Amino acid sequence: MAPTFVNTALLTILSLSSFTFSNADGLHDGAALEARALLPKRQALVEPSSYTGNWKFTGCYTEGTNARALSGASTTSNTMTDESCISYCGGLNYFYAGTEYSSECYCGNSLGGGSAMATSTDCNMACSGNSTEACGGPNRLTLFQNGGTAPAGPVQDPGPPGWSLLGCYTDGGTRTLPVGMSTPGGSGSLTVALCTTACKNSGYTYAGVEYAGECYCGNAIASGGPAADGFSGCNMLCNGNSSEYCGGPNRLDLYKLGAAATSSTATSAPTVPPGNPVPPASTTTSPVATGTGSATGLPTGWSYQGCYVDGANGRIIANQEPDSQSNTIETCVSTCVGLGYSVAGMEYGVQCFCGNKLVNGGVLAPADTDCNVACAGNSKEMCGGGNRMSIYSKGPVQVQQAPGPQKTGLPGSWTYSGCVTENATQRVFKYQIINTNNNTATNCLTQCSNFGFGAGGMEYGEECYCGDSRDLIAAGSTVQPDASCNVPCSGDSSYLCGGGNLISYYTWTGANLQTWNYPTGNAAGQYEQLVGGVCIPLLTTSSVNGKYTFVEKFGTGEANSTGAYELDLAEINNPAALWRTMHVKTDVFCSASITMPDKVGRQINLGGWSGESTYGVRLYWPDGSPGEPSVNDWQENYEEVSLQIGRWYPSAMVMSNGSILIMGGENGSNGPPVPSLEIIPKPPGGFTLYCDYLDRTDPNNLYPFLAVLPSGNIFVGYYNEARILEPVNFGTVNQLPNIPGSVNDFLAGRNYPLEGTAVLMPQYAPYTDPITLMICGGSTIGAATAIDNCVSIQPEAANPVWTLERMPSQRVMPCITALPDGTYLILNGATHGVAGFGLADGPNLNAILYNPAAPVNQRMSVMANTTVARLYHSEAILMTDGRVMVSGSDPQDGVHPEEYRVEVFIPPYRMTGLTAPSYTITNKDWSYGQSIQIQVTLHQGTTSTMKISLMGAVSSTHGNSMGQRTLFPSFSCAGTTCTITAPPNNKVCPPGWFQLFVVDNGNPSNAQYVRIGGDPAKLGNWPNFPDFNIPGV
Repeated sequence: MAPTFVNTALLTILSLSSFTFSNADGLHDGAALEARALLPKRQALVEPSSYTGNWKFTGCYTEGTNARALSGASTTSNTMTDESCISYCGGLNYFYAGTEYSSECYCGNSLGGGSAMATSTDCNMACSGNSTEACGGPNRLTLFQNGGTAPAGPVQDPGPPGWSLLGCYTDGGTRTLPVGMSTPGGSGSLTVALCTTACKNSGYTYAGVEYAGECYCGNAIASGGPAADGFSGCNMLCNGNSSEYCGGPNRLDLYKLGAAATSSTATSAPTVPPGNPVPPASTTTSPVATGTGSATGLPTGWSYQGCYVDGANGRIIANQEPDSQSNTIETCVSTCVGLGYSVAGMEYGVQCFCGNKLVNGGVLAPADTDCNVACAGNSKEMCGGGNRMSIYSKGPVQVQQAPGPQKTGLPGSWTYSGCVTENATQRVFKYQIINTNNNTATNCLTQCSNFGFGAGGMEYGEECYCGDSRDLIAAGSTVQPDASCNVPCSGDSSYLCGGGNLISYYTWTGANLQTWNYPTGNAAGQYEQLVGGVCIPLLTTSSVNGKYTFVEKFGTGEANSTGAYELDLAEINNPAALWRTMHVKTDVFCSASITMPDKVGRQINLGGWSGESTYGVRLYWPDGSPGEPSVNDWQENYEEVSLQIGRWYPSAMVMSNGSILIMGGENGSNGPPVPSLEIIPKPPGGFTLYCDYLDRTDPNNLYPFLAVLPSGNIFVGYYNEARILEPVNFGTVNQLPNIPGSVNDFLAGRNYPLEGTAVLMPQYAPYTDPITLMICGGSTIGAATAIDNCVSIQPEAANPVWTLERMPSQRVMPCITALPDGTYLILNGATHGVAGFGLADGPNLNAILYNPAAPVNQRMSVMANTTVARLYHSEAILMTDGRVMVSGSDPQDGVHPEEYRVEVFIPPYRMTGLTAPSYTITNKDWSYGQSIQIQVTLHQGTTSTMKISLMGAVSSTHGNSMGQRTLFPSFSCAGTTCTITAPPNNKVCPPGWFQLFVVDNGNPSNAQYVRIGGDPAKLGNWPNFPDFNIPGV
């Protein structure tokens, strides 16, 4: 029943009242336009446009606590709407229709299980087929009724005229009433009145209804008695009248003709009343069960196997054919043969069952004469009885024992831990998977452990849940008898998979699936306020002049904004010089940036919000130095230099040949997709290439992840897919396996608006190992459930596969910053929602330190917390002093502020109190393979334990660290003179600017920028227009 989407973005950003979602914070035009069309967002929730007949909305109701609120037909659909559910239930003549958990529809004629009116905002999940409508919520139904009068009941029928209800009686091996009786319309149409009438017409004074569709008659109570639990076991609705009960499993609603009193004393079987169409078992004129020769024309190899007990542990043959008043042994066997089955069973005269074995531990009845109901189509043959089935098979019949919880043959180190209660108001486990046809302990638990969850279980036969053992404590779950979990698994009926609000619970008892470290004190690092900001940045860049550039919305942002600023931390004590105002001409809102490999390290910003901004090409030549004023500003001229196609949310990357690749985006202002790539500088005649894979996955692929691989080929990660392109014509070299999503949704994505973050792992000289790429966080479509894992792959390995590592918490819109010691800092973002204005909540305030040198699933440490929510439009970049600059947050959600404050995260290596190493260098322009000398000063270790790292110049936006790359080059030292060997080629290390760090026992120096690989695309001579300053090559 209950999908895992318990904590969705809708819980906090939508308010449901009379089919209206409020938009109280009044999003401005830019915010409204940026909300994604295919994802949950602030919007008016409209009432369904049309109903069938007189259907009307009733309210938001709780799901039943001990049974479903609506116990009739049900269906699920990934395109569920309120209208489609109403149509489904109305077509089946039900009074109520209810939607739940976005994609589920339930029908019924009455509300059961203690269902009651709930707060309207509890029904807070958008329909999977229409995000403007609410389709219930966690254990909540959006309820509709057909406008008529609700059917009465269901009730225990007190008895038709002349009959009295005696109570709910037990019915076991010896029948309480010995005669099974056929009724008009067969089992599927049974009502109390039909049964009592049939018994009366046949001369009987007792009548009983059982198992929703079975009628029994007698003139005395032959066995059994009133059930100790009263009417609780007589809980099955009559097949022909859902407003009254017809007994239950091994329970009779028992009626007596005439006086209400009865005796429970067993008596001998009655004589056959005149005209009785179904003689009792004791009559001497009973038909003879086939196997003794009365049936003719059975297929070759088929024979009678005996009279078997049905229903003791559930049906012994699951596949039931429609009831037939012409049912015979021969017709039932023929039907089963035609359907490809090898076992046939007849019951209650009119019923035919087909299968390939008997299940649920079917056993022979005490006597063959228990099968005493004549076949409806041939009174000379016996077709089973009440809870008795005449079994025929081709060859010996196989019997599968009654199902139980799977305790052996479990995957990995899973162990069965009992049957536990579900929480009726909030699910025990957060993550649910519906396995309609293949739910088993093996399938369910394998999925759980693959995604790092050490607790899991199955419920309602087809539902799989994953979580942690602490979830049971939080939910107050209690252990119940194993027999209470009594629903067969949808994928293997020989095992049980929970029950109604009951979980067959399993725990992982082997080695820890993951180990998260929780350092304290200085080892946890620290957040600190750095400066008060002057803008709400959308993108930050570490400049080669030792300063930091900030760009923000221009025209759609603050009225006094100029769109760009430069931060000089050498002036931290001089507010007048700390921030320098810069200027752009068009709106950089959701653009791309990188540092170019020309000799001055110009920054290029590409694309933007709308109109000519989307074509924007903006250039900044960083001048000055820390403490020395800069004077250059951003330069752009749309008429002279522009993209060939307007782009909003594009990505950019320096290729191995030094040219700039721009990929993806949309045509501004939530316009159509731009599923293409292009090159800067524009080749003669221009060049763009349509990418069908971007078209197909729009809008969930924006800001695609790009990286140059050591082969020179290009990695592209978009939505939940990845591929490798060759760098000349950009054809696909290899389609990589799909990127894993969340444990319960393989369609979860990693790019805006499902926004995760990606980095390349360190490359170590001699650079022969395959490079590794890692992606962390993201979210799901519709439910907006943030992803709680990182996945990594070696794209150019012989058989690339994704390795999944669970994170300590969910995270969407994260940032990741590469650190000079080879570790990575994961920070910022929300615990649920998607990227966009007002579409996420639950700020994730802690940082995670990821150490790729540790064993897989032991690499994450939970670091210090911040008090500042860093949500949509936040950034994180490595500073030259080894700290991480943390900025931005523009959620526009009416809850969390737009953030001007700039923080730093201080990694543990800066918390030791030890003096950092230092170095001097004269050659900052390196050729590939060149030897470069530096002079080092160490304070703790020696050059034998020293490391040198090269950290690519990064521009940070939307979880994308454009330009990121970490290399550890080889070096040798003689005293304090160390000779570094530059990376060997433009494929291992694309041309560009890098921060050079010396790392002494894990403690890095301050960095200086060096250029590696020159300017092979001659960007220094571009663009050649008078109003652009160019440095030359």
